[in-house]
Amino acid sequence: MSEADSRAAGARAIAAVAERLPRRAMMHGVTATAAAGMLAAMAGRAEAAGTGPFPAHPKWKFVFVNHVTTNPFFVPCQYGIHDACALLGCTYQWTGSETSDVGQMVNSMNAAIAAQADAIAVPIVDPKGFDKPTARALAAGIPVWSYNADAPRGSPNKRLAYVGQDLFLSGQMMGQKIVELVGSGKVALFIATPGQLNLQPRVDGALDAIKKSGAKIEATMIATDPTVNVALSKIRAYYLGNQEVKGMFGTGGGDTMNVGLVMRQYDLPKKGVHGGGFDLQPRTLQAVHDGFLDFAIDQQPYLQGFYTVMEMFAYKVSGGLVGAADVNTGLKFVTKSTVGPYLSTKTRYEGSSATRMIVPRSGPIGG
Repeated sequence: MSEADSRAAGARAIAAVAERLPRRAMMHGVTATAAAGMLAAMAGRAEAAGTGPFPAHPKWKFVFVNHVTTNPFFVPCQYGIHDACALLGCTYQWTGSETSDVGQMVNSMNAAIAAQADAIAVPIVDPKGFDKPTARALAAGIPVWSYNADAPRGSPNKRLAYVGQDLFLSGQMMGQKIVELVGSGKVALFIATPGQLNLQPRVDGALDAIKKSGAKIEATMIATDPTVNVALSKIRAYYLGNQEVKGMFGTGGGDTMNVGLVMRQYDLPKKGVHGGGFDLQPRTLQAVHDGFLDFAIDQQPYLQGFYTVMEMFAYKVSGGLVGAADVNTGLKFVTKSTVGPYLSTKTRYEGSSATRMIVPRSGPIGG
């Protein structure tokens, strides 16, 4: 039997056992987790026997630099990184800055280059700050991806690909929603770090859509602060000084959550004020459920980690022939009619639980 035939036979054998194992395992009192472990062990033995999908390879180390390393938004992102590395037999490091300090992030990139990391991923939150370290990494033979935030069009930054939401488009979509909800009047767009590329394109996109709509909406960008409590005080102060406002919208997770808190504190929906924004913090989801926010936009941080690792691995295993491709992780409006499952289900895919599980669903798919 040829090597190819042997691999195919091994794969078919594992698939056949995989199909039968869950039912038989449950009959004999074996938990789903244990059954999954048995399959993983079988897959490992198949790999050792040369029947797995990939050849034996080094345990590559991928370094993820981040701009807010302790922010809860990136918990599901880290789960995605972890899961993809576990699946593919790789390791990773999570490093960077807690406060969007570009200097600290560049230092982390330089340390990864010096340590000869196998690949680097970084949110390019500054228009120019990551050009030189990216060039140094590429010159050293280390591929670089951006995730969550990307270099602006026309930038000299030569990162291989971007994995994340199309931020300008997401801002345009929010702008269209604002026009639909508000119609006319004063609107505030809150941003924690003006100019940073993880947020500014959303503001720019929203302003673009509002302007193109022709609606009589006076939209203004309002700076808050990366610190959640400080930002809350600024959003509250803005409302108290502009009580004629018709809409308040966050461009990041912290500001969106805080808009929901202020909307709740002053019961603003009853005064005709609309609100919404980005990301799925628990308080944001609860505000959507309770009618204090009209929507929250999901950008799927789990996939931002998972897909980036998958591309890194494909690039390494293929010698750079495949793997580098821009991936838009999507845009989903979570509203009062769709928020229920986000609140009732705790999963690592949304960062609300560390438990590995298959989340059941039923009914038609869409919306």
